[in-house]
Amino acid sequence: MRSALTSTTILLVAVALSACSTGGGASPSASSAAIATAPPSVAASASAVPSEAPSATPDACAKDNLTTKAAGKLTVGTDNPAYPPYYASRTGGNTPPWDKDQGDPTTGEGFESAVAFAVAEKLGFAKTDIVWVVAPFNTVIAPGPKAFDFDINQVSYTPERADANDLTDGYYTFNQTVVVRKDSSFAKVTSVAGLKAAKLGAQVGTTSLAAIQNVIKPTTQASIYDSNDVAIDALEAKQIDGVLVDLPTAYFLTTIQTKDTLIAGQLGTAAGGAPEHFSLLLDKGSALTPCLNSAIAALQQAGTLDQLRDKWLPDKTNPVPEMQP
Repeated sequence: MRSALTSTTILLVAVALSACSTGGGASPSASSAAIATAPPSVAASASAVPSEAPSATPDACAKDNLTTKAAGKLTVGTDNPAYPPYYASRTGGNTPPWDKDQGDPTTGEGFESAVAFAVAEKLGFAKTDIVWVVAPFNTVIAPGPKAFDFDINQVSYTPERADANDLTDGYYTFNQTVVVRKDSSFAKVTSVAGLKAAKLGAQVGTTSLAAIQNVIKPTTQASIYDSNDVAIDALEAKQIDGVLVDLPTAYFLTTIQTKDTLIAGQLGTAAGGAPEHFSLLLDKGSALTPCLNSAIAALQQAGTLDQLRDKWLPDKTNPVPEMQP
C-alpha cells in the first residue's frame, strides 16, 4: 500500500499516535478486555461474532494428525504487497518475492504475521514449518481449491464468502471508516447524510465497497478500483472525495502513506453500519477449520490477540468518532 515500514517505525508511529492521533483503515476484525477508548461497536469481542464453524478435539488438532498441503508444513497465504501495519518490512530487505517497499510476512512482525505465527504455534508448527505464498485477495475470496492451508489478509466475514469458502471465527473486530482529503468540503462531515453528495471509492470485492453501496448510498455511483493503492491515488488526485477502508488501514493511510488526508469517521451502528471481523480463509469443508477456531479461541482467552492488537495496531490510542445517520 505504501512505503516500507520496519517494526521499529510502526512502534514509533503508535507512540506518536497516542499523543495526537485518530483511528483508521484497516480494515479492515477483540475480547472482554476490548479497546477502552473505542466505541462499543468496535470494542466488541472478535469471538462474540462467530462464523458458525465447528470446534475440534485436542487430539484431532495435534500436528501429526493434521493433513496439510505439504507434509509437516503449514502453508499460509497473503497478498503481495503485504501492507503495514499488518506486516512489517525486514531490516536489510524483504524476502523475495515480497515487495521491497512494504511488509514481509515471514518476519512474524506486524499484526497479521504475528497472528499467523501464534495460530501455527498453537497447532504445533515451528516458525520454520511455515511456508508463505502469494495469494491475491480477489482470487482468494472466489470459490475453488486453494493453494494454501489458510489465508490471512484482512478477509472480512460475510455469509456470501462463507458459502464459497470456510471462514474461521474472528481474530479482530472493526468498523469501516471514511478517509477524505484535509482540504475537502467533506472533511468536517459527521453524518452519513452529509456524505450523500460525495463521490466515494473502494477496492473491488470488499466490504468497504459494500458499505458505500448499502450504508452510505451516495447519489453518485461508487468508483471501484483493483486495489486500495489505486483508490488512494484517485483520492490524492481529487478524482474522488473519499475512500472507505478498515480502521487500521485508515490510520496507516492518514499518518504514514499520505500527508493531506484525515479520517472523517467510522460507520458504526449509529450510522447504520455494523462491526465486522476478520477471519482466516480456507478451502470449503477444510478439516483444519475447527482446529483454527480452537487456536483462535485459546489465543483470545489467553489475551494474546489483545496484546498483538495493542502492539501493532493504533486503535487503542486515538479513538475515531462514529458518524451519525
